[in-house]
Amino acid sequence: MRSWVIALVAAGILASTGATAGEADVVSAEATRSPDGTWRFTVTVRHADTGWDHYADAWEVLAPDGTLLGRRVLLHPHENEQPFTRSLSGVEIPEAVDRVTIRARDSVHEYGGATVEVVLPQ
Repeated sequence: MRSWVIALVAAGILASTGATAGEADVVSAEATRSPDGTWRFTVTVRHADTGWDHYADAWEVLAPDGTLLGRRVLLHPHENEQPFTRSLSGVEIPEAVDRVTIRARDSVHEYGGATVEVVLPQ
């Protein structure tokens, strides 16, 4: 019986901290090259935002070697808008890079959800 009570208490703690919302997942991403040579990324993220304590708070564009090329900070929870799409313009990508990985972050787990690889159109 004690293990049952401990399990209930642990479940309550997880629920109260928002840990049940899971990790932020990138659902889709698109890249377009601007006339000035920089890139615009349009990214769709899904996360079970529960409010300010646990929400998707950023997504990033990474080179194949892990170099951070761009970051879109998300300034508020999207509890009633799931999945949601946001864009980031002006991302400079070296000519040698032909693909990038998009990953999302949440305020509790940080990184770890589904990512999307985008092959950059030539």
